[in-house]
Amino acid sequence: MRELKFHEQKLLKKVNFLQWKSDQNVREIQILRRYHVQNRDDYVKYSKVAGTITKLAAKLKLLKQDDPVRTKTTDQLIDKCFKMGLIPTKKSLLQCEALPVSAFCRRRLPVVLVRMKFCETLKEAVTFVEQGHIRIGERLCGCPGTPRARVHESLSAGSGTNESGRDEDMLRSLIVVEDPKSN
Repeated sequence: MRELKFHEQKLLKKVNFLQWKSDQNVREIQILRRYHVQNRDDYVKYSKVAGTITKLAAKLKLLKQDDPVRTKTTDQLIDKCFKMGLIPTKKSLLQCEALPVSAFCRRRLPVVLVRMKFCETLKEAVTFVEQGHIRIGERLCGCPGTPRARVHESLSAGSGTNESGRDEDMLRSLIVVEDPKSN
């Protein structure tokens, strides 16, 4: 390699060619593989939202305990995260402060379908969603990257009856998996 000119040396002074930013993303690659996230941009969006929620929770903790703004905003944040299925219980703000990106990946439609045993593998579930064989209610779902709220899972979980007394068949009809071989 030729010797760099002066202006090239000045430009490349702070660049380390031996270690790249992309070398430090082992955790990201593990999550992408585990949850079969095909588009890295989805992971980046989840990461930004998780970071925003974490920062908001940290700033809320700095406010006084008896501040009405803190209590109102904390309740709203915890309720929203619980309804989205990102946190298991409505206990405290600590759950929102330690929110991982994988919580968003667990709420993706293919992962929910595998957990509810509509599909055997995650790859099969992603294929079903992409090909348009999955409907939630009347709406056709074609994007596997869209996170699903807890409402969709609880209405189709098949746990017998819910508060309003509907039976299991009625609840499972909310998510309809069309057989691709019948078309």
